[in-house]
Amino acid sequence: MSVVRTKVLGLVDVIMRVPSLFIIDEILKISMGLPNTSSSVSNGTAGTVTDPSSSAVVSESLVNMTINATMKVATAAASDMLGATTGIGPDHSSIKDNIEFYKFVSLTTLKFLLCFFGCLSAACVFMLWTRHLVIVYMYIISVGLIFLSYWSNVSALSVISDGPSLLEDILSLNMERLLDPGGVALSILPHLLAQWLMGVIFAYIHLGPKYKLIQKALPFSFLMPLFLAMLPLPAVVLRHSPAFAAFLPLVLSKIALWSSSFDVVKTILSGYQHARNFASNFGISALIENEWQRLNVPCVLRAFWTIRLTEQLISMLINSDVPLRFAATVQSLLVSGCETLTAVLGMTSIISLVCHYIGKAFQHFLLSEDYDEDKSIGTVSAILFYILALQTGLTSLSPDKRFVRLCRNLCLLITALLHFLHNIVAPILMSLSAARNPSRKRHARALMVCAFLLLTPLGLLSILWARHSPSTWLLAVTAFSVEVIVKVLVSLATYTLFLLDARRQTFWEKLDDYVYYIRAFGNSVEFCFGIFLFFNGAWILIFESGGAIRALMMCIHAYFNIWCEARAGWGVFMKRRTAVHKISSLPEATPLQLLSFDDVCAICYQEMTSAKITRCKHYFHGVCLRKWLYVQDRCPLCHEIIMNQDGKNGDGPEGDGTDAVNDEDRNLLSPGNGTPAGASNASSSDSSSASGASTVATISGVSPSSSAGSSATISAISSTNTVSSSSRGSLAVSGFRIPSSAAATSSSTSLPSAVSGNNTTASPASDSAAVTAAALSHIMRQHHQPRSSAEREFLDDLE
Repeated sequence: MSVVRTKVLGLVDVIMRVPSLFIIDEILKISMGLPNTSSSVSNGTAGTVTDPSSSAVVSESLVNMTINATMKVATAAASDMLGATTGIGPDHSSIKDNIEFYKFVSLTTLKFLLCFFGCLSAACVFMLWTRHLVIVYMYIISVGLIFLSYWSNVSALSVISDGPSLLEDILSLNMERLLDPGGVALSILPHLLAQWLMGVIFAYIHLGPKYKLIQKALPFSFLMPLFLAMLPLPAVVLRHSPAFAAFLPLVLSKIALWSSSFDVVKTILSGYQHARNFASNFGISALIENEWQRLNVPCVLRAFWTIRLTEQLISMLINSDVPLRFAATVQSLLVSGCETLTAVLGMTSIISLVCHYIGKAFQHFLLSEDYDEDKSIGTVSAILFYILALQTGLTSLSPDKRFVRLCRNLCLLITALLHFLHNIVAPILMSLSAARNPSRKRHARALMVCAFLLLTPLGLLSILWARHSPSTWLLAVTAFSVEVIVKVLVSLATYTLFLLDARRQTFWEKLDDYVYYIRAFGNSVEFCFGIFLFFNGAWILIFESGGAIRALMMCIHAYFNIWCEARAGWGVFMKRRTAVHKISSLPEATPLQLLSFDDVCAICYQEMTSAKITRCKHYFHGVCLRKWLYVQDRCPLCHEIIMNQDGKNGDGPEGDGTDAVNDEDRNLLSPGNGTPAGASNASSSDSSSASGASTVATISGVSPSSSAGSSATISAISSTNTVSSSSRGSLAVSGFRIPSSAAATSSSTSLPSAVSGNNTTASPASDSAAVTAAALSHIMRQHHQPRSSAEREFLDDLE
């Protein structure tokens, strides 16, 4: 029940905001008080306006009038000067023309100001809160009841004055004349009931002081002229009785208006303060969105446009003597439905709703649960249609040209809708191509939508080119349609490549190149069409129909669709070119090295039949590493710079802030190296040291060949570690620098030993392994985040 109540209140709120739009629409119909009909000033000073709705012709008329009047003023001034010198009087006809011109300009200015004030007031009423809107309508209805009562009383008095005395018939009980269908009694009976009803309603809704005596007297005040008409009173009294009857309601309305004037100013100021605070806290866009939802603008516009067209249809049915034809009726309704800016807004809301449900239907057909895209379809379609209406001057055209322009705008909107539908189906195609066990139903539905997107623009172009000669509009529609076809073909080609890759058992290294070439082709075609549409719009702007809105839209198109796209495409191309150059400079792994590595790529986790070796001896697929280089130049595992700024492999980066890995230590961490001298001094049976070396090798991307090799590696590290002097305050292990706190913690577990300069006092193997394990744990925690709980437990064991 609460849901129904909420919907009913929402509908009432929408209906209450519609009259404000009708007021604005009627003011726009008369062109804001500006002259829109043929005007003539004496001697042909005013131009003739052939199209009442054409603002361009009106402007031309005003310009011609101003120029002619200025010339006449100059002529009059010259004649006055000539009269002053020659004694000839001034030209009285020119003075009369000037007076008429200034009178015309003054009246036009006054009408424009009144219309502007009316539009502003209607807009303010439209934006009121619902409770304030109810108060406004209560006041308007109460004042309207006063004038309606006055008109009803005047009509009833005219009937009574022309007929026999009603009081005599009542006193004499002349039932024959009282019950006569054409008699006075039955004629004024509806007026009596209407006056009583209006008096009761006024007493209930008026905003003036509501005293008991006044409330009871109000219905009798509305009925007073009819009661007085039954008495034998002079005609002068009866003629002025309706005005006296309206005196009390008018006084109450005046009091209500005066008492609420301060509240009106307070409401306006509080609304302004609320909007200002909201905009300062959340931004102007959030304020507009909040007010858009509060006012329910789309529903109000749809209700306004529907009521407007219904009124137009009823008027056509009443005034037409012959049966209406369907095509002609639809054409007339569409033409009248876009003759003003408010009417175009209403049509835009209807088109937005239609496009919204079209997108929703395609989403449902594609079995997609993401409804954000179809919502944007309705919004973007509405914005596009309204911009096209403003750009083409839809409201300023004659009815025949307006219908043609409306059809052309709808064709452009259809092609834009096809683009939006492609944006829905393209991600679904990509997700289906990557799935290994997809639903064939979803594949079939997505391919059917692609077929629809291919056949619809082809059919539209065949119809348009068969019925119309080449023009700038037709070229624009053709460009948009061909662009849709190219985008769909690119999506299908990419979908096919990914589908083939999903069915392969091995890694397809050329896939990224093929996808890049296909998408680059599609983007290049779109970019070329963007340039073509820019020149097409420039031709229209210069030679066909110019305008500030068209020029502004061309600037926006040139910036976003040409400049930004070109810059983004060039940036992607340069990144790819740089990455390819860097990858080509890296050595290719031999089959023996891949066999010795015997691991997957750390980026894609796929088997490697070929690989690139970085300067830090890590193995990656060339394609995977190239994609990684689009983001950053550091190794995905150890975060070392892959190559210097000059693109050549070197010993280490300059200005990196960290010490590079020594060649000797890098060789120690490489697989296949022999056991260096002194490795026998270490205890190879230390399981924690062996597992630590294995983990370091795995994290570094190097797979140890055997457990013996691991123990030999950790022994080599232990035998070659050196502790720097206390002045440096840090411990260097395998080229990595450990802070003094970690070094102190590590050395605290070993036996006391004298360390000075480069001389290192040998310690037992177990103590050396403990120092090394603690150092390795710190290095690994500093340069690598553990990926699993086992690695974290291992690091805890090392410490």
